[in-house]
Amino acid sequence: MGFGMSWFKRENGDYPSGPENGPDTGERTVRTEGLWTKCPGCRATIWKADLEANLHVCPKCQHHFKIGARQRIEMLLEPGFELVDMGLRSTDPLDFTDVKPYKQRLRKAQEQTGLDDAILNALGRMGPHDVVLSAMEYAFIGGSMGAVVGETIARAVDRARETRKPLIVVAASGGARMMEGVVSLMQMAKISTTLAQLDDVRVPYICLLTDPTTGGVTASFAMLGDLNIAEPGALIGFAGPRVIEQTIRQKLPEGFQRSEFLLEKGFLDAVVHRKDLKNYLIRALEFMRTPAAA
Repeated sequence: MGFGMSWFKRENGDYPSGPENGPDTGERTVRTEGLWTKCPGCRATIWKADLEANLHVCPKCQHHFKIGARQRIEMLLEPGFELVDMGLRSTDPLDFTDVKPYKQRLRKAQEQTGLDDAILNALGRMGPHDVVLSAMEYAFIGGSMGAVVGETIARAVDRARETRKPLIVVAASGGARMMEGVVSLMQMAKISTTLAQLDDVRVPYICLLTDPTTGGVTASFAMLGDLNIAEPGALIGFAGPRVIEQTIRQKLPEGFQRSEFLLEKGFLDAVVHRKDLKNYLIRALEFMRTPAAA
């Protein structure tokens, strides 16, 4: 009796058929597509369930993956928070078209993210502290700041001032939204002015800068916090490194515009690992609270 490769061959029916196992062809298809992801930091392949359990931080190299506004809010606030200032949508003031109409870009972003624009405001508790939290959504046209983002953050600042609750903003943005032109640039002054009013009544404002925080967002509210902190490895700056190198015709230092470099140069107060963020913010709010908010 001879043994060939046919000895290892399975006949039809050896594997159960069905939607989860594929057709009954004698060949089993392993369905793992979408269950793994590759770390851009160390190139390791990570089981997505493990990544989610680790707060979307690579367990090998500690690379911090981008996460959405809803995840930020759920991560930082206690259950039972309330989303507010919903329903604001851009009117496309310039009727802008480049490769495609701006209205079409907005519709696609709204369908993909389930958000009206690149921002979410929430009221809730962080540990024992009542706070106003505003989180940006990078998946919505690069977290760019247009009229809706500016108005939504301004409303968060107004709520914090009126209720004397600390304000926390999570920045994640490529900068001002060019499709809204000067309207988007005006949001820099608008938000900065409301933050000055918040400072007048001595209500704490903390900004968390995440990867990336660039352009007009960095040039305005992202750097105006009473406490400015960032996640490890976050890209933070106004113009990108390539633009700067081409302008000054010099090679930039290693790690330029990353959060650790900015901490070393005094632009940030702290770089905090994602797993430590909530407890760090709770301790900071305890230290910063005013007698009126106590």
